[in-house]
Amino acid sequence: MSEHPQTQDLGALRREYGDRGLDTPDLEPDPVEMFRRWLDETVESGVHEPNAMVVSTVSAEGRPSSRMVLLKGLDTRGFVFYTNYESRKGEEIDANPHVSLLFPWQDLQRQVRVEGTASRVSREESAAYFAERPRESQLGAWASPQSRVVASRAALDERYGGVLAQFADVDDVPLPPSWGGFRVEPELVEFWQGRKGRMHDRLRYRRTHGDPHAPWTVERLAP
Repeated sequence: MSEHPQTQDLGALRREYGDRGLDTPDLEPDPVEMFRRWLDETVESGVHEPNAMVVSTVSAEGRPSSRMVLLKGLDTRGFVFYTNYESRKGEEIDANPHVSLLFPWQDLQRQVRVEGTASRVSREESAAYFAERPRESQLGAWASPQSRVVASRAALDERYGGVLAQFADVDDVPLPPSWGGFRVEPELVEFWQGRKGRMHDRLRYRRTHGDPHAPWTVERLAP
């Protein structure tokens, strides 16, 4: 018997993809508009949390880290998400603004991958979004020292209770000083569509020479 028995042979886990293709004539001229079209289709399909995305950052030592967050803004300037600026991802982005995003829409056999440069959104934009959040989430932003070690769940609950009491008589919870948004300006956007035989379609928009004002170049990549 194996010293480390497996309940499932991971190598045997396999799912054949469909034959819904993606070709250059199917694309919008701009990748943000193409993304918006796919996002609308994902929402309509009933996928759970269609705006969930993986954000990957790199530490000063060159160590990558990834985590799931929610896309909360999208326009011609890029993709927006919100966080504690003193969290690991916040500090790493401030030190190295080059990040990647991944939207894993497995139910539709699709992925979208984005590479770009992140920058903080304005304080006014962060405050406007914060005001729309549920009160419990607003209080949580004040209570959580995100990414820091805490002694216990009880200690964390005690912090939340303190914040609850602090703002008990406040109708509008203010924006925490260390909380706000990042906007990722895309430099590369890849649309991935699963195909039979693992011959997937991969179409990539890329800024020529990385120039943010240059037209987009579309390239097909081998799967």
